[in-house]
Amino acid sequence: MSETILKATNVSKVYGKHKALDKVSIEIKRGMIYGLIGENGAGKSTFMRTVMGLITIDSGAIELFGKTGVKGLQHARRKMGQSIEMPALYPELTARMNLEVQSANGGVSEREIDDLLRLMNLSHTGKKKTKNFSLGMRQRLAIASTLITNPEFLILDEPTNGLDPSGIVEMREIIHRLVTERGITVLLSSHLLDELSQVATHYGILHDGKIIKEISKEKLARETRQYIELETNEAQQAVVVLDQMGIQDYEMINRTEINIYERLDEVATINQSLVLANVRVSRIGITRQKLEDYFLQLTGGTSNAKSING
Repeated sequence: MSETILKATNVSKVYGKHKALDKVSIEIKRGMIYGLIGENGAGKSTFMRTVMGLITIDSGAIELFGKTGVKGLQHARRKMGQSIEMPALYPELTARMNLEVQSANGGVSEREIDDLLRLMNLSHTGKKKTKNFSLGMRQRLAIASTLITNPEFLILDEPTNGLDPSGIVEMREIIHRLVTERGITVLLSSHLLDELSQVATHYGILHDGKIIKEISKEKLARETRQYIELETNEAQQAVVVLDQMGIQDYEMINRTEINIYERLDEVATINQSLVLANVRVSRIGITRQKLEDYFLQLTGGTSNAKSING
């Protein structure tokens, strides 16, 4: 079984009459890229701050690297890095000089600084001062600063916020490299599920301070991918026909609905085979649910999922 890096159990935080966090329970295992998705104000940053010990919780428990209690958590947090509150960058200094200042008390070698600059695509900046960096460059330098201590667990709050499309792609690639090259476990947040889907391996959907769903990347892909939606009052007979046609990748949703995940270009053929077998089809068509529609459905919004009826 994989090592548990973070285990939060019924974590709550109240400000006056507002429950910023309401019994939030999350478990993150080593090697995960855990995406915390939620609208602005859902409690993402609050939760991250409780994990880092920047704010205290009112109830519940937090366990890090198997450690609990004040002293245990203090020790465990030495293995962590965060960009919730961006580390101070010195605008008149270069990227290298900023990292040298950050590493002054850490005994970090020049070679390690070179590795970080290369990892963050900042090797080319040379004598360029940080005040002249783009937003993406500053964000990458801030993350590099958190990596000076070689953390095993990294927390990133909205790391792509404000970046242009090329900066977003670059940040995704960096996060993947942190996991594959350095073995770092990552917790990151976003208010866009589509954005998180490009990088995360697991998701926790936070709404009004509550975790309303946890899901893996594989299951999310299955729940939101394109498929043939078949509705019939004779589902058992329909399944026999699908088996006879050699269709294997399907799922019975309930007594009248079947989702078919293969041979999407054969809607007419499938419909014809069902009719010839005297299976009465109420509806058959291609359905594709967008990730943002899926998120809106879970959080009580409206869905724009389209169905093309055949």
